Amino acid sequence: MRKKILSLVAAFLIMIVLAILSVRVGAVPVPFREIWASFLHENNKSLFIVNQVRMPRIVVGILAGFGLAVGGVILQSLVRNPLASPDVIGITKGAGFAAAAVIFLFPKAPSYTLPIAAFVGAFTAFIILLALSRRLTLRPASLALVGVAIGTVFQAGTQYLIVRHPSDINMALLWMSGSLWSRRWQDVYALLPWIAVLLPLAWRNFAKLNIFQLGDEITTSLGLGIAKQRFWLLLLAVALAGFSVSAVGAIGFIGLIAPHIARSIVGSRHQWLIPLAALIGADLMLLGDCLGRILIIPREVPVGIMTAVIGAPYFVYLLRRERKSRS
Repeated sequence: MRKKILSLVAAFLIMIVLAILSVRVGAVPVPFREIWASFLHENNKSLFIVNQVRMPRIVVGILAGFGLAVGGVILQSLVRNPLASPDVIGITKGAGFAAAAVIFLFPKAPSYTLPIAAFVGAFTAFIILLALSRRLTLRPASLALVGVAIGTVFQAGTQYLIVRHPSDINMALLWMSGSLWSRRWQDVYALLPWIAVLLPLAWRNFAKLNIFQLGDEITTSLGLGIAKQRFWLLLLAVALAGFSVSAVGAIGFIGLIAPHIARSIVGSRHQWLIPLAALIGADLMLLGDCLGRILIIPREVPVGIMTAVIGAPYFVYLLRRERKSRS
């Protein structure tokens, strides 16, 4: 118990430190004394940069990190595979395709239509997943296989749009790689209510997720309807990942790595796994954003690319360990 609480506190403190560093670094470095003065709304030359440019992107990054990580926790529990993530069932690919379609086909559409389209794309991928899953049993093996197929189709559609509309490729690539650039307080207000509702709802279902870890036979013997409960929990994971992707773009690896790191620290009991994974997801998002803004100043590398650089070696490690455990 004490170790788990300390892990949560440590992850929270790391998030605070990374948030402060994220305010500090960038094309225009902000001294720490001016950061504090800006928090107090005292007039200084960094007031606008801190309060209107960097703070919104930090809050959006934290909220999206929460959503992607907890969505990954739920998916890994339902699929019973530590390599599962929102990418596996095609959610991020569906959202990316819908966003790219708006960018290429409706270039004059209002800015708020982009996240709406991304969210609709994520749920479209979910509906297709249900339609292709045999009798809606949503078995772990069918979820993974059908999800990979769905993601591949959406990815092919996105590439087709890029080939047909090369003049708008920069904005599309920025969205599909995932970025916190140009996020404002209205983006925070659009994402915050959903995360504030869905995150506690996910934690309230920790007992069901713990039971699903035991396997379908034991789950059935305990009186938990497999198909119905798996459907609603999967819908919850889709909502978390879909709203997060709609705010920051198709950022990968957060939903894969954060749950796995958290599981290695606190185990598989979801009352601890969910909050720790959420904090680690936010930590990874802020770390990727900080690194992306200091590598090639004054330009910045999208956070999705940085999380891929951080996550890819860990993913290879997971694959090798999974292979050794089966041999």
